[in-house]
Amino acid sequence: MQKAKKIVLLIFLVVLSSCVSKKEITYFQYDEIEQAKVSNSYKTIFKPDDLLQITVSAIDFETVKPFNLPAVSFATTTDRAIGTPQQQTYLIDNNGYIDFPVIGKLKLGGLTRDESIAALKSKLDPDYVKNPTINIRIANYTITVLGDVRNPGTYTIPNERITILEAIGLAGDLNITGKRNTIKVFREIDGKKIKFDIDLRSNKIFTSPVYYLQQNDLVYVDQNKSSSQDAAFNRNTGLFVSIGSILVSLIAVLTR
Repeated sequence: MQKAKKIVLLIFLVVLSSCVSKKEITYFQYDEIEQAKVSNSYKTIFKPDDLLQITVSAIDFETVKPFNLPAVSFATTTDRAIGTPQQQTYLIDNNGYIDFPVIGKLKLGGLTRDESIAALKSKLDPDYVKNPTINIRIANYTITVLGDVRNPGTYTIPNERITILEAIGLAGDLNITGKRNTIKVFREIDGKKIKFDIDLRSNKIFTSPVYYLQQNDLVYVDQNKSSSQDAAFNRNTGLFVSIGSILVSLIAVLTR
């Protein structure tokens, strides 16, 4: 009877230890929101490998034609354009330059959208286009969410503005086993990969430098310790059973 009680107590302790504390999974439970540091402003900074769609408009439609070239494919046998023409894109190279029609090399890497528009206007007005209206957007603006989330993957962001909370929402939120206190964000700054640590349980996330994500940011969610141990145990279950069977057989032989 005493032995049975010990077994029941042991099982209870194992179950209790496997339960996840509410403090480990609840968001925004610590710290006050520092309203003075909260900012809703966000500026996109163009980087190497960005594909830019640039549209130039003006009252005189003919003057802007050379700067709005369509991207088309050509058949090799007939030399005719095939498919639907699309807006031309311009790749920012490793040195931050694009090759724009007529005006040639133009450095946009490291500039914000407003700064890039101003730089392009200074090249076009008044020599080529008078009072042009310029729109620039990133065609390949993506963020990636990996790790212990429901739907890991790479997501395209059409409006070029997303917070880390929205990114986690796109990925279906964290699994119950995901660690809320050590979310990692990897970002490239001046050619170097920089890591930021985020705690979803704290309201300090709203003043974090990575609250607003940038193009090509990587968000990674770790598994908690018990989940990692469970995964390791499940992979080795067959081995444990085999070893257990051998030990039981050995003990039975030795105790005869």
